[in-house]
Amino acid sequence: MKKVAAILIVALCSLNLAQAQSAKTLLNEVSEKVKGYDNIVIDFRWNLNNKKENVTQDTRGNVTIHGDKYVLNMLGTTRMFDGKKIYSIVPEDEEVTISKYNAQDDKEITPSKLLTFYEKGYTSKMDIVQTIKGRRIQFVKLMPIDSKAEIKDILLGIDVQTKHIYRLIQTDAQGTKYTLTVNSFKTNQPLSKTLFTFDKEKYEEEGYYIDELD
Repeated sequence: MKKVAAILIVALCSLNLAQAQSAKTLLNEVSEKVKGYDNIVIDFRWNLNNKKENVTQDTRGNVTIHGDKYVLNMLGTTRMFDGKKIYSIVPEDEEVTISKYNAQDDKEITPSKLLTFYEKGYTSKMDIVQTIKGRRIQFVKLMPIDSKAEIKDILLGIDVQTKHIYRLIQTDAQGTKYTLTVNSFKTNQPLSKTLFTFDKEKYEEEGYYIDELD
């Protein structure tokens, strides 16, 4: 009986190791594919769901990514990163907040890290496979190595054919679930040379209040 139990334990360990290796291989393929693009333009749907508080929020947005730089439009706000500073532009309040970027303080999944954040700080294993709108989506479950992380786990849905991320489902320690679903994924688009340049004079002329944080 002990021998049978030992065999089962070895078999399960081998299966887990194989799953981890398979998940890592798939994630590496996604990463290499993404890094081969000059830029990426994504249109997405974003949903927040907190069953405990009975809160649900659903919206659409879009993001343009070029290296570390990005422009994100979501919830009526534009957030831009030019490689050094982050600009949060809120037309409703006619206000712009400018802050310096500190990579050491940035633990969130920012737009520039959206497609490669899983490379460090997570263990991974293969999860379910779903067919969504005729596309085969392989989910990979990511778990933070840091036991104190605010993120409980992340399910990353990957289109098996294109090796593009289709869906990201993040659950935090409080049980709030954030789901990002990609509606369109375009690459190597012609971009304006000034897309990632903040025109301070323009916003001042339009009467915006500009708050520059230290």
